Amino acid sequence: MAKKGVAVVAVGGNSLIKDKNHQTIQDQYDAGAESMHHIVDMIEAGWDVVVTHGNGPQVGFILRRSELSMHELHAVPLDYCGADSQGSIGYMFTMALDNEFKARGIKKNVAAVVTQTVVDRNDKAFQNPTKPIGSFMEEAKAKEHAKAEGWSVVEDAGRGWRRVVASPIPVKIVEAPAIKTLVDAGFTVVGVGGGGIPVIENEKGDLEGVEAVIDKDFGSSVLASLINADLFVISTAVEKVAINFNKPDQKWLDRITVSEAKKYMAEGHFAKGSMLPKIQAILMFLEKGGKEALITNPENIGRALKGETGTWIVQD
Repeated sequence: MAKKGVAVVAVGGNSLIKDKNHQTIQDQYDAGAESMHHIVDMIEAGWDVVVTHGNGPQVGFILRRSELSMHELHAVPLDYCGADSQGSIGYMFTMALDNEFKARGIKKNVAAVVTQTVVDRNDKAFQNPTKPIGSFMEEAKAKEHAKAEGWSVVEDAGRGWRRVVASPIPVKIVEAPAIKTLVDAGFTVVGVGGGGIPVIENEKGDLEGVEAVIDKDFGSSVLASLINADLFVISTAVEKVAINFNKPDQKWLDRITVSEAKKYMAEGHFAKGSMLPKIQAILMFLEKGGKEALITNPENIGRALKGETGTWIVQD
């Protein structure tokens, strides 16, 4: 098969959980295996792939387990929750990929890399934490935690109080050289889970974990630039991106340039909690010299790569 180049493919953490009735580890594995099946189509077509993934629901589960066992065990800090989820999702994905390669007779090795993402310790996000994590609490309980552990807590949409943490912008992926070496050696790599485990460089230049959440598409974008990926794919719940979404004049986009994407962004077409960070992450990649990017859902990755569907974002 002809080599197509290196692609970073970002898979949503929510894509492992189909609905409220399918949240078990086996359910998550089955959903992940389905996404890996589509990614192996890409690999079979000649792409070298690094799979990155979200971990929001999984970190939520780990935090909840930690909360429930507080009376007996030490709490798990947020950066360790991220590391735990990278390990378990990495295990799911590598097993699914290995099995898929075996089923297709493809001789290929897989490696999952626990990945740290450096953020600026002076990032303004640390002054203004906005990302809700963990369970809902009564106001008194939340304020108790705030006092004892220095948490930032907010009232969340009338459903109770929650802890909020910073979502700083990723600057560098510590393990990018290792990931690049593995890709160059022919491995399919799973990395940058949940955008990476957030770390800062302290005054001495040593790494230190921080309690924060990194947007997985931003983390994936930084990795894609650092390893000189040819293509950045964000696999999400929709087949294509739309402008005027859910309105009578909704229009699906097949191919847009960087300047068109910026124009639509300025016009407010992309929602803050959903499509906006994906578009921003792609623009980061293209502005650092990336060639092209694609947004589509997992089952359409193969068709999209043939130009039949998906939204392509390309240089002007």
